Amino acid sequence: MASTDMEPIDIVYTWVDDSFAGYLEVLNRYVTDKRDTNPNRTRDNLDVIRYSMRSVARNLPQIRKIYFVSCRPQVPDWLDAEHPQIEVVHHDQIMQADILPTFNSFCIVSHLHLLPGLSRRFIYVEDDMLMMSPDVMGAMFAPDGRPYVHLEPMRVVPLDKLNPATSSPWNLALANADAALAERFGPGPRRHVIHGPQVMDVDVCEQMCRDYANLIFATRESRFRHGTNVPPEWLARHLAAETGAAVRADWALSQKLQGYVSLENFAPWTWWQMQRVTRRKPLSITLNDSFETAPNPRVEAMVKTRLDQWFPDPAPWEKTGH
Repeated sequence: MASTDMEPIDIVYTWVDDSFAGYLEVLNRYVTDKRDTNPNRTRDNLDVIRYSMRSVARNLPQIRKIYFVSCRPQVPDWLDAEHPQIEVVHHDQIMQADILPTFNSFCIVSHLHLLPGLSRRFIYVEDDMLMMSPDVMGAMFAPDGRPYVHLEPMRVVPLDKLNPATSSPWNLALANADAALAERFGPGPRRHVIHGPQVMDVDVCEQMCRDYANLIFATRESRFRHGTNVPPEWLARHLAAETGAAVRADWALSQKLQGYVSLENFAPWTWWQMQRVTRRKPLSITLNDSFETAPNPRVEAMVKTRLDQWFPDPAPWEKTGH
């Protein structure tokens, strides 16, 4: 019997919208690296989170609660925060005051297991992911009830192959986590995780924070992603696989789960990607913002039309008239 038949399971979203009054002023007060001003990370111009939550309402009715994690006071104007299935939690409710404000997704994810009342196992969903089929949940758990870890064929580049001065904080963070696991479990190669929803385990997250306390501390101290950090969403999943708390999925299943579109200003390219992913019919689709500083209105309209076609029905937690 699958784990989801025996215990509740929640979904956790992390979300930010840089159009909220004062947000960019606060960000610019702390920023020192121009890469940290990339609006791809903070923009919500397509309202994808709304459609993602509609996709949960349609295809994952077994979800108990939806946790919506954001910096205070950010909540979408259409979201009914009083709905019994919605739990809005701001950063200051689960994070220490001296590390706030934070603009570091690694830091934020490292705190998710501290959400009050959270189910032991939960699905972490980034705000650009859509659940396209009820079969998503079946792809989350192995027959013995353990969560699957879904990995890409692409391998993590080890630290000794990277240049700290020129490599991205993301690649350096992956390499740090890989090195930490290699010291305990032996060398890899270890692989990237897919762009798609995956199960995380509160017990494993707590173990990660204990076993790699120095790395987690350094990650939480960084207001922006930094080369000294680790990505908890990657480290926790690999730790679960290494210790037997989770099972590595076959690539065929991971490929079925993952659908990915890079939303770019060149309209024919984005249109072709949307057509391809629609034909493939994956269980989930990630719409990654790659617009850079100035989104193409034509592409925005095209994607918004497709989102309305996929998920036209308001979710129970949407306010009437919004």
